[in-house]
Amino acid sequence: MASVNVTELIIAGLFQDPEVQKVCFVLFLPVYLATVLGNGLIVVTISVSKSLNSPMYIFLSSLSIVEICYSSTVVPKFITDLLAKVKTISLKGCLAQIFFFHFLGVAEILLLVVMAYDRYVAICKPLHYMNIMSRQVCHMLVAGSWLGGLIHSIIQIVITIPLPFCGPNVIDHYFCDLQPLFKLACTDTFMEGVVVMANSGLISIISLFILVSSYAIILISLRKHSAEGRRKALSTCASHITVVILFFGPATFLYLRPSSSFTEDKLVAVFYTVITPMLNPIIYTLRNAEVKNAMKKLWGKRNPETE
Repeated sequence: MASVNVTELIIAGLFQDPEVQKVCFVLFLPVYLATVLGNGLIVVTISVSKSLNSPMYIFLSSLSIVEICYSSTVVPKFITDLLAKVKTISLKGCLAQIFFFHFLGVAEILLLVVMAYDRYVAICKPLHYMNIMSRQVCHMLVAGSWLGGLIHSIIQIVITIPLPFCGPNVIDHYFCDLQPLFKLACTDTFMEGVVVMANSGLISIISLFILVSSYAIILISLRKHSAEGRRKALSTCASHITVVILFFGPATFLYLRPSSSFTEDKLVAVFYTVITPMLNPIIYTLRNAEVKNAMKKLWGKRNPETE
């Protein structure tokens, strides 16, 4: 293994024009704050509301925690870099960002799979729901999602750490990710690239297959339900399906195709690192009367009872 000469990397960023960067700062700072506040509000509401104690809300609260952490691995550094003339990150800091980005990204994918399974049991096996989805099982599924993300991320990092970096140190992205970093290695990274793609791709394809299958079975089984039951189930599933599409669409575009123009890759990455985490709480709360009512009660306690 060659000695590691490069200890600091320069991040190319999203755009080079300083004026455009200032506009991006003004746009993305409120989006990040809305992500943290929106998801934080869901976590607080679910944890203090006695009415929101079903498994679905345990998973939703966990998803919101993941969203806050996932967004926070990339966005604060990205936003502060928009105002910096030279954007730098240490090699160790870059590896840490990659580790947490992949860890939380896969934890989110697995949580979305768990949430689909939860809806499948609730709609297709309603009489056995509380037995199958006991509190212990829920906590095990959440822990399993985090563990799956951790194992995935450890594999990615173990492959990357031995690579020698002795040449160019400009990473052509606005945050550290594996493919742009591999381009800077002073050795052929074809095999590492294949392992990383297989690792990410396998999780994505299997998860997407389970998600599509679950929702297909749910939609088919809804024909047996009453009109009101169908409406409620469809309303809940529509939120889940929307979030799945928003997450998997851009991620699939980036990771399951040959690397091309990094400009379009960066713009797609902005969508799932900055925008999607903000949209999730909006999607779930707008379509869920129970969450909306719980929020009204929670924040209405300060005012005199109107009911």
